[in-house]
Amino acid sequence: MAHVIPELPVLAEDNSMLSRKFGREVANYFSGNPLNRISFLRTDYGFLRAAFAHPSASFLLMDNLSPLAKDAANLSYVTRDVVTPLTGEEPFKKSESEQVKEFNSTITKPVILFLGIDEKKPGFEYREYKGKPFFAVDITPKGTIADKAKSIADIVKANGVSFIDGRRLLSLNAPEAAIYAEARALLDWNNRNPFCGGCGQSTMSINAGWKRVCPPADWAGVPEGETPKSRADCPTRHGVSNLCFPRTDPTVIMAIVSADGTKLLLGRNKRFPPNWYSTLAGFLEPGESIEEAVRRETWEESGVSVGRVVIHSSQPWPYPANLMIGAIGQALPGAETIHLGHDEELTDAQWFSFDAVREGIANGVSGLGDPAPETYQEGGLRLPPQTAIANQLIQAVLKGYLDLVPKI
Repeated sequence: MAHVIPELPVLAEDNSMLSRKFGREVANYFSGNPLNRISFLRTDYGFLRAAFAHPSASFLLMDNLSPLAKDAANLSYVTRDVVTPLTGEEPFKKSESEQVKEFNSTITKPVILFLGIDEKKPGFEYREYKGKPFFAVDITPKGTIADKAKSIADIVKANGVSFIDGRRLLSLNAPEAAIYAEARALLDWNNRNPFCGGCGQSTMSINAGWKRVCPPADWAGVPEGETPKSRADCPTRHGVSNLCFPRTDPTVIMAIVSADGTKLLLGRNKRFPPNWYSTLAGFLEPGESIEEAVRRETWEESGVSVGRVVIHSSQPWPYPANLMIGAIGQALPGAETIHLGHDEELTDAQWFSFDAVREGIANGVSGLGDPAPETYQEGGLRLPPQTAIANQLIQAVLKGYLDLVPKI
């Protein structure tokens, strides 16, 4: 059964000089987070402790990266009393240094993420910052907390809510999709990094899920009354290390227009249903500009050479933690012949007329795993939904993006 395609984030009205010159900012699905992350307070354990304890705090439960939800469009949050059997009454009572000193690699601790505060819902105050605190808690059954985690999952499911599949969730309303994207990407990073990238030893999550550290000592197996076992030296304990913080992988995704401005290059891979095409995409490589990545990936995947590239918009993509950088490029004259033999990632690529693409937008848009719309004519072009930046790029081309003033 196909889900209703949600609306995109709505940005505040903006009459700035930049907007008058370059047009309104494009907001893609998974952006438009309603929470103020106040990231500088993640190291303030007095703040975290107060926010966690406040009666207005809301907690999003995540089980194997699947969020608790009322239905496909709406998340479901729980109160503090639901999570404390797993987290303890005051998980932020001790400072970062105290937690590191008490590290025991045999004891599993739940990852608790501070997501931000909703300033439109006052109640909690800390210094000049006011708003409703939001946390996410990983209740995936594992290690020494497996039974407690499972018990919480059973309790909430008995209340009529459930965990919805988080592998490719594109049905949530726009504000909650952004909250989920933040929580999923961060939990996934924590789950993928139980061991240190610098020395291979086990790590621990601190700063409300936004940093992982490699402790210098471990209490595992140490008899009472003795001192913890020292661990091997690690480069992450000296200076600032990017191994300790969440990463985002930049990816370019591009709508490539023919040299004469009448056709659009689209491709498909073996995962796509019949007649389903999308814009080309690929990872940005080290030492490469966005524009260079667009040209390289287009040529490698399709054999088409691209000249001018203009950045259109971006989209956070929490599968697992990408930033999709959307661009529009134009093929060079005489370099538009399609050749799929370079890296063989695509099973097909074609130049589609703007009229064919307009027909696809009107009658062939659906999610990747959803059936075609009722108005779809068999054999016609199928395209991604508006929750994908590919759709936004395609529509920008059809709406005359190339005819407008240059974009930043």
